Amino acid sequence: MASYHHGDLRRVLLSTAAEAIAESGPAALSLRELARRAGVSHAAPAHHFGDKAGLLTAFATQGFDLLADALRQAGDDLLDTGVAYVGFAVRHRAHFDVMFRPELYRADDPELVAARARSGDVLREGVARHTGREPDADALAAWSIVHGFATLWLSGALPPRVGDDPEAAARTVIRRLFD
Repeated sequence: MASYHHGDLRRVLLSTAAEAIAESGPAALSLRELARRAGVSHAAPAHHFGDKAGLLTAFATQGFDLLADALRQAGDDLLDTGVAYVGFAVRHRAHFDVMFRPELYRADDPELVAARARSGDVLREGVARHTGREPDADALAAWSIVHGFATLWLSGALPPRVGDDPEAAARTVIRRLFD
């Protein structure tokens, strides 16, 4: 049985959920299996999250916060921000797999709405700095490109000639926007 400190059980459960989702996808996740993997009572996840939708809401919220941090750390260069988005998707695939599937969680949860807005704001701010225009349409275009690339990469749908480094490949594709 895994050991944990009472104060970090939520973190342990979210980390364990990331491992389980990475292995089997969000549909296969159950609170009972999560408890077993975390080495806690079967009631512990329900106590923290209520139900599976509550768990996935917290998980998606965590994902949007991690994405916002990754995009901020990329700096002011829009190309680097796009590459950071793809890098986030690859390094945090379980989060990425849940974040953009609102049927899995409570999309109107205030914490989730705020976290999603923070990540979107970072992207819009980067687009505004780059274009100097109203960023909404340009941000949607930039997000569509990096999200689409990340999704194609993760699904293995890109041709072999793209190579085996997702960030280098993304940099090449995203750079075409600036040519």
